[in-house]
Amino acid sequence: MKGIYIKEVVLHHTRVSLKAPFTTSFGTMQTKDVCIVEAIDESGISGWGETATSNEPYYNEETTYTAVYMLKDFLIPRILQKRILHPKEVHNMLSFVRRNQIAKAALETAFWDVFAKKNGKSLSEVLGGEKKEIAVGKSIGIQETPDQLVEKVAMYVKEGFKKIKVKIAPGADIEYIEAVRKKYPDIPLMADANSAYTLEHIEHLKKLDKYNLMMIEQPLAHDDIIDHAILQKNISTPICLDESIHSYEDARKAIELGSCKIINIKIGRVGGLQESIRIHDLCEEHNIPVWCGGMLETGIARAHNIHMTALANFTLPGDTAPSSHYWMEDIVKPEITMENGYIQVPAQLGIGYEIDREKLKEISIQAERITSIESTHPIPG
Repeated sequence: MKGIYIKEVVLHHTRVSLKAPFTTSFGTMQTKDVCIVEAIDESGISGWGETATSNEPYYNEETTYTAVYMLKDFLIPRILQKRILHPKEVHNMLSFVRRNQIAKAALETAFWDVFAKKNGKSLSEVLGGEKKEIAVGKSIGIQETPDQLVEKVAMYVKEGFKKIKVKIAPGADIEYIEAVRKKYPDIPLMADANSAYTLEHIEHLKKLDKYNLMMIEQPLAHDDIIDHAILQKNISTPICLDESIHSYEDARKAIELGSCKIINIKIGRVGGLQESIRIHDLCEEHNIPVWCGGMLETGIARAHNIHMTALANFTLPGDTAPSSHYWMEDIVKPEITMENGYIQVPAQLGIGYEIDREKLKEISIQAERITSIESTHPIPG
């Protein structure tokens, strides 16, 4: 395998608009700022990543602007213009910075893309992926009424999605799930609470057990694994952890405590592909199924999700829906599409999609080219 040497990094600051507002217990999103990371090696190969952040620190502590600051002042200077034998090294090279996982992942994934291209392989090949296609689920934001939710579900069931995820919150939960189950008693259905509940809601959440849900995702606090273990002992619906899992160690502790029966792996949330692989392998050892959640990404991070989902223990459909479900036009070509509920894992080099530079230019606010390893802050080690 050929190592890589990144001579420069370009940060493309962009502003993207969703086709329709997306509502969760955190709030409603219509537009978001995204930093597209382009890592360029000595032979001119570009690898791509992105900050899967929001503009506000509601999902986690990061925002697009804090991620850019961390990239420029700490992370890029650490690994720019250094000979790296394998991108799995990048995770440890960036570990001197605490947390800031999304910023790390934006840079680390770009290195993986360059590495795969330089070695003449697809990203899934270098990750150890086995699948040629992945099953796709659809995430539906909180709707104003149960009837409106059922209409949305009907549309996506007709399109062939293999799993339906419904966002819930107190006051928009039992009645909504019941309405969907009444219409569709057998579809793979799950609920995503985004930390909207507490242990005081145990009796209320028990009411979900009769609806045969695949799982309830992150019902309790974003940083909790203790109370989730208590809740899991009191409900039969499998708990899936999302926001609580930032690392391999978080996953290990959650599994040992019995805090969940399923884990959602998001590349951005855990700091990149290398940590995602480690969590995947740990869960496989413990018979914990995993799936890949979405963070309203552009086609760049969406492509990384597709390749990662090719790993064997991603046995549940993820949230990697086609580009057209979120964007009028994506910045990758060809557009990411789905057929009968499946997306093909690209066999082309790297992430397998070309970047539409004209479209990227249209949505760009500015671009910053970083060629110096100088930092205004001392870097440990």
